[in-house]
Amino acid sequence: MEITKEQFIKEFKRRLTDEYALDVKDATPEELYQTLASVVKSGYSDIWRKTWKNYIKEDQKQVYYFSIEFLPGRLLKSNLLNMGWYELVDSAFKEMGLSLDEIAEAERDMALGNGGLGRLASAFMDSSASDGLPVNGNGIRYKYGLFKQKFVDGYQVELPNEWLNQGNVWEVARESKAVDVKFGGQVYLEEVDGVLQPVYKNPYIIRAVPYDTGIVGYKNNHVNTMRLWDAQIPASEEVKFPTIESRRKVEDLTSVLYPDDSNEEGRLLRLRQEYFFVSAGLQSIVRHYRKYGKPMSEISEHISVHINDTHPAMCVAEFMRILLDDEKMGWDEAFDQTVKTMSYTNHTIMAEALEKWPVYLIERVQPRIMQIIAEIDRRYALELAKRAETDLISGTRIVNNGIVHMAHLAIIGSHSTNGVAKLHTDLLEQDVLKDFYHLYPERFNNKTNGITIRRWLQIADPRLAKIIDKTIGTKWRSNSKELHNLATHLNDRRLIANIGKAKHQNKVDLAKYIKQTTGIVVSPDAIFDVQVKRLHAYKRQLLNLLKIVKYYLDLKDDPKKDVVPRVFIFGAKAAPSYHYAKSIIKCINEVGNLINNDKTIKDKLKVVFLENYGVSLAEKIIPAADVSEQISTATKEASGTSNMKFMLNGALTVATLDGANIEIKDYVGEDNIFIFGLKKEEVLQYEADHSYQASDYYANDPILHRVLDAFVDGTIPSIGAEGAEIFNSLVHANDEYFVLRDFEDYLRAQGEVEKTYRNPSLWNKKCLVNIANAGYFSSDYTIQKYADEIWHVVPSDPLDGKDCGANGQYPL
Repeated sequence: MEITKEQFIKEFKRRLTDEYALDVKDATPEELYQTLASVVKSGYSDIWRKTWKNYIKEDQKQVYYFSIEFLPGRLLKSNLLNMGWYELVDSAFKEMGLSLDEIAEAERDMALGNGGLGRLASAFMDSSASDGLPVNGNGIRYKYGLFKQKFVDGYQVELPNEWLNQGNVWEVARESKAVDVKFGGQVYLEEVDGVLQPVYKNPYIIRAVPYDTGIVGYKNNHVNTMRLWDAQIPASEEVKFPTIESRRKVEDLTSVLYPDDSNEEGRLLRLRQEYFFVSAGLQSIVRHYRKYGKPMSEISEHISVHINDTHPAMCVAEFMRILLDDEKMGWDEAFDQTVKTMSYTNHTIMAEALEKWPVYLIERVQPRIMQIIAEIDRRYALELAKRAETDLISGTRIVNNGIVHMAHLAIIGSHSTNGVAKLHTDLLEQDVLKDFYHLYPERFNNKTNGITIRRWLQIADPRLAKIIDKTIGTKWRSNSKELHNLATHLNDRRLIANIGKAKHQNKVDLAKYIKQTTGIVVSPDAIFDVQVKRLHAYKRQLLNLLKIVKYYLDLKDDPKKDVVPRVFIFGAKAAPSYHYAKSIIKCINEVGNLINNDKTIKDKLKVVFLENYGVSLAEKIIPAADVSEQISTATKEASGTSNMKFMLNGALTVATLDGANIEIKDYVGEDNIFIFGLKKEEVLQYEADHSYQASDYYANDPILHRVLDAFVDGTIPSIGAEGAEIFNSLVHANDEYFVLRDFEDYLRAQGEVEKTYRNPSLWNKKCLVNIANAGYFSSDYTIQKYADEIWHVVPSDPLDGKDCGANGQYPL
């Protein structure tokens, strides 16, 4: 039955009175948010319970998605939208004299992720629930997560992100579902009744307590679970943690995402984190499976475990440990079930991101796991010796020269390895993992990443969403491929003009936010040129910065030069130990200080670096962007997902032929994207023959020479050490990511941007082409391919329709 605005208002006021003894007019935004969230949660709680009961009733195969990161952003608006409550609550709040937008700002982003990896995991959770698929998340409940970024004198400073200070209304602690995780000590094998059994000496035990969050499906009576683990000291182990320092080490296990791994203690903590959530999750899964009396020899028919990047690769060894040691299964059968259960997504070709751990570190964390990894490796080599050359064996072994290759463990111990964009998968098969592809071609497949169209258009850009509704109806809201129907309206001048008006108003909103948070005044009539993503050398924020310096020097030479004003907007965090990336941040901020305070250029350029980039900030920036900078060195970005979000919101992409940029180009056509730079084959050739000489570009290109000198000749103030570091990396250390090689072509592409922007109707028409083709990149379709081709699961039968009202609205 459909709920009414009056019913909602009555329930909201009742809960506010019960919880805080306050009237609406006297409550703070935080109190109003907490009250609204409790009403929302009560609206889906019964469906959450029934979804799980329905899985059991249908004997549904379950998927467990293991990820070190989840980046869900704020859940309030997402849940309201998916429950069919969004417009009703917005209208009800206006009637009460409240603003939903202001109250939603009281919610803190869950600090559970860093960038694309975590955002993709959360998109998959949302899409799985919306597709009715039985997919559960498994990760860590970080107390601080990734750091809170502040800029002090232009430098990045990392502060604790205390997102849990006010509690987390969306989670439910499940103390009764806690499990024990063993660490450290020594393990030896002892024969018992003719079977070798492990005997542990002096291990210590950490209690893993799960906190569950409901993931609400879009108007479909379906709520899945994201389970996050917290670490506690069990009563039986308290004697082993007698000091505050020893107890703090347990707390550290779930304190921060990606602890500083520049020293051994940090690396050990990171490895312990990985084993902690892997072991806790798998133990919980097997314990639940065991409840229903099904044979362990059939577990792969009922359970799928997905390894999201190499961080959870110990799933392979831990699952083997459980089957061998706890379930007393023989090795061959256990390994067969493990391979059939496990699947793995590779997210990078970067060598430093393919995790490798010294044997001795894994032995310190969990010696039994190292024994099992070594045995998997030994048997793999023996089996391969029957049919492969020695070089192939040594190049693909899990353990080599005292180092454990986690990607090798994930590939050998699973039945599927997928890349996340067509180019990325091709590179895995032809280069990075070509030996494995030769051995197991049937295991390799591509699943191009996707985004949640609902969040990034319906929530983040309601102005554009309403324009689309008026043009093609509302079916696109549940089936994003319907956006392609916009392609039949490319000559609709009124539509094209309205898209431009919506974009301009979004830019007005962002300009207000920039003024409020930074004090910098920017014009919404300027081109908003945006690069927001993790700060890494291969993503080439530095190439963008060189362009900005070039534009500034040109205007200093000729302040009257006819240019379209631009606002360059950055958002990015650098890993705490990544010195070079932090130097780039310092240089961007100092170039910004120089340009923003130079009155001679009359506001033709502005540079804004917004602090603490995350999902909620992205929701403000992306709808206002004119230009999407996707300029990574070809072959280095596995996929990218910000590229998809920007095109969905009507930004035009400046891109190299890297990651999913290639597939975006294929959909929108070369006339509706600005392509530049080295191609895959050229990059690989340079890397193979070492013929690239960066110093030649510095010596022979006077424009580039002048731009680079600005980093070391005092033109840019306050970057003595950082400017020299960047100059040397590009000129003397031979420019690892070919920034100088691509600079001239990048400027050409930017010239095309300016020329096109001068023709508003042409620009907005190109924006419309991008919006019309963005639906192909919905994570709803991506996750369905995982379900069909890797996990072999099907959507659950819908619950009793009476739970949802008209238009899929959840009950009050």
